[in-house]
Amino acid sequence: MPTDGHTTVIQRVLERRAQKRPTTEEGTTATVAVMVRVLPPPRALLVFEDSRLAQHTERRIAPGVLDFESIADEFEALRRFRTDYRPVVLTDNPEFVRKVRAGQGTRAPFVLYVAEAADPLEREAGLLAGADDCLERRVTDEEFNARLRGARRIAELEAVLRITLTENRKLAATDDLTRVASRRFFGKHFPREVEQAGRHGRALSLILCDIDHFKKINDTLGHAAGDDILKQFGPLLQQALRARLDWVARIGGEEFAIVLPEISHEAALAVAHKLRAAVAHTAFKAAGKTLRVTASFGLCGVDRVPVARHLGQQLLKLADAALYRSKHDGRNRVTGAQLKSEDAPGMAQ
Repeated sequence: MPTDGHTTVIQRVLERRAQKRPTTEEGTTATVAVMVRVLPPPRALLVFEDSRLAQHTERRIAPGVLDFESIADEFEALRRFRTDYRPVVLTDNPEFVRKVRAGQGTRAPFVLYVAEAADPLEREAGLLAGADDCLERRVTDEEFNARLRGARRIAELEAVLRITLTENRKLAATDDLTRVASRRFFGKHFPREVEQAGRHGRALSLILCDIDHFKKINDTLGHAAGDDILKQFGPLLQQALRARLDWVARIGGEEFAIVLPEISHEAALAVAHKLRAAVAHTAFKAAGKTLRVTASFGLCGVDRVPVARHLGQQLLKLADAALYRSKHDGRNRVTGAQLKSEDAPGMAQ
């Protein structure tokens, strides 16, 4: 069951439950500046065939510009580089530059080639081997360190970019407050769960739950108290489920989705009742007080998921309607809706 273009309804439902935080170019620039400022100096590897040139280069590096280590043996230097990555490399050896480039993997160091003589052909050899910059030993100390600072800036920005990408992947997948899956993660991966269940003809159930009278908590105790409840609520749900199979996502302010792969409708009802009881019997801590909180649950289960178009949307709509019925009928209860395979929308022929 293809998912491209079939998640529009899910996305619209989720977007109504979320408020996007505005970002600005100024804020991003300030964040990058802070990250660069707190990073330690980039570590550099000096690998010179000419020992005199190596010593001359080491003496010229201004304090605090680079944290460097000098290794004369080319094979040892390559081994160290591959086991302990260095973002900056200084060398007078074109062959070493080629070997670094050949085995650099996913991270590319900034390579500065230092030529012994003021010979354009020698500098050209370094650049053709893969060096990013080239200078000869007789340049002034000011120019030499200016080039090193340029290499440092590039290495720092690469490190910031790598850290930011890693953190963004985590933030995109995880809700910052509750530490369960995010709305974005749900919107992307729930259709995949449906597709996989349909491919193998397995059961799948979706539970939606909403904390009862959450607005009253915020209004009477403040939003910080509401946040305290949410921080405890998401993990409480996750802890009551099967590890590495079932997962929880926060899809709205106080609304959560629980995805139960290979769980039939009847079994999902039992899970929902278990979760409802767990919430009702938990003493939540908020604003220095102990609070009793309840939640309403609505679910939709399919005992054997067919290969059908828009099935994820139908499951979400039915679970949402069941949740509405639980709240309408007095809250702190479970309502279920079963979708039979033959009733699934857009059955593939």
